[in-house]
Amino acid sequence: MKKALHDIYNLNEAILGKRVYMADEVLFEITKKHLETGMRGFPVGYCTTSSVDPQKGLFYKERAISELANWSPEDVIFLLMKGKESKGGEEFKAALFERALCSEETVRQIYQLPQKGHPMKLFSSALLILGMLEGKGNYKEDGFSMIAKLPHLAALVISHHLGKKAQKADPKIGYMESFAHMLPLSEAKQTALVPILRLFNILHYDHGGGNLSTFVGKAVASGLEDMYGSATAAMCALAGPRHGKANQDCLTFVEDLVKELPNADDGQLVESLLRKRLEKGSLLYGFGHAVLRVEDPRASIFYDYAKAHFPDHPLVKMALLLREHGVKVLKENPKITNPYPNIDAISGVLLSAAGFPHPECYTVLFGMARLVGICIQILYERVQAREGKGTPIVRPKYLYKALA
Repeated sequence: MKKALHDIYNLNEAILGKRVYMADEVLFEITKKHLETGMRGFPVGYCTTSSVDPQKGLFYKERAISELANWSPEDVIFLLMKGKESKGGEEFKAALFERALCSEETVRQIYQLPQKGHPMKLFSSALLILGMLEGKGNYKEDGFSMIAKLPHLAALVISHHLGKKAQKADPKIGYMESFAHMLPLSEAKQTALVPILRLFNILHYDHGGGNLSTFVGKAVASGLEDMYGSATAAMCALAGPRHGKANQDCLTFVEDLVKELPNADDGQLVESLLRKRLEKGSLLYGFGHAVLRVEDPRASIFYDYAKAHFPDHPLVKMALLLREHGVKVLKENPKITNPYPNIDAISGVLLSAAGFPHPECYTVLFGMARLVGICIQILYERVQAREGKGTPIVRPKYLYKALA
């Protein structure tokens, strides 16, 4: 037994001393400090859709997200899929809209799902149902079809969760326009939400290849699970509070602060309250990022929109105070590498201010958007990577550790 443990120890030490090379250049050396860290920073492949620069933020196909904020969702999807601008893109849009509606059987089955629980459970279940009833078993065809159907699927899930039926809409009016008009809201609210939902959708399409939901989706697909099952796994990863549910938690955080300081416009009072929360071990939601070391450019876009359209809304006013004074408080801790707001700090606030007061559904909106990038990344790894052979099944190495 001692010899066996000794051999395991020697094997572990050999692995930990291994250097990883690429084109004769050392990328990194594996040491004990890398273990049990969520594989942060470990290069494992290529992302062909987007990248995140710590200082410049998110890029889609080498275009800064700020350049794309005023594009149509359809044109941004085309860019991510084809790697170039859509010149007119009418043929692409026609193909997208032709596949935009789920079948009557899919709709019927979704409305039979239980309404209890978080709507992300519904969304994940709906994706599996869609795959069972409409999947073709072809990554390329299923990926495009799923992207086309996401607005209808999400509208069905949100409506069912709220105890209502999704309204009928014409897909040809636009990818997000159609989605907004399927929501069980007044026509005035639907129309007012369109520009915000277009922006929200575009800003969340993709975010590099290593975020949890994208990685999980690709990992599951590496076992040759179909597109719908892989997408479902990705959404289960997205549903947690450390990932997609963060926008809901951030809104609750801002709402709580408004209740404590209902008429506050004094930054000093906000700072005092934030310091008290930190002293009690509470979190300041919406700050920090795994990669960025500046304010999230996506958040900056949302802040500008909120200031222009809802400057007097109490949630927006508090979010803007937090933007300034939360950073100041967090900078007092030298251990914090990124004290700046991320997109979750303002996205839920903006949706609520615009008249969509259903924060439990915000993660579904995030998931609906992020699945666009996830689908395209899965397509690369399954049918293009390694000269068309696809990436092998994900199988990281775990070292044995004897517990006392």
